[in-house]
Amino acid sequence: MKYHVSIRGRTYAIDVDGGSVTIDGEKLESHWAVIPGTPLIHLLLGTDSWTVACQQLEGEGQRWALGAAGERFEVEVRDDRSKQIEALTGQGPKTAVGGVVKAPMPGLVVRVEVQLGQHVAPGTGIVVVEAMKMENELRAQTRGVVAQIHVKAGDRVEKGAALVTLSQPQS
Repeated sequence: MKYHVSIRGRTYAIDVDGGSVTIDGEKLESHWAVIPGTPLIHLLLGTDSWTVACQQLEGEGQRWALGAAGERFEVEVRDDRSKQIEALTGQGPKTAVGGVVKAPMPGLVVRVEVQLGQHVAPGTGIVVVEAMKMENELRAQTRGVVAQIHVKAGDRVEKGAALVTLSQPQS
């Protein structure tokens, strides 16, 4: 199966065939395994090895947040068939707009990084929540305008609690 993986403004053509992967024409042996009870994947690619945190992001399409070697990446994955259909119909991937940023787990709000009326792009830092002795920066999944801020620094939040509501920007 052929995939198109976009990361940091660049798209890679990846062809998966059994235990090997071809990335932009370079064939590499590969293997991956889920580490049970965690969101982690152990990935062997050629002679390189990584442990990668992997979380699917909400919204349209196949978007993922990956963490490896102390860095966080947002990745979009489209298969060859979807890409061909988009080309035939003239419809590219849609950019989601608006939404509610929710607490992924219980914690303490450390700081709110946005203001009412602020325009945000996908990936913009919204709120920092301390959970399990770690600070977690929650980022906008979509573009929008900050319509409501439901919390302030020092608030305790439960899993699923609304933190910030984004509305569709006015044209």
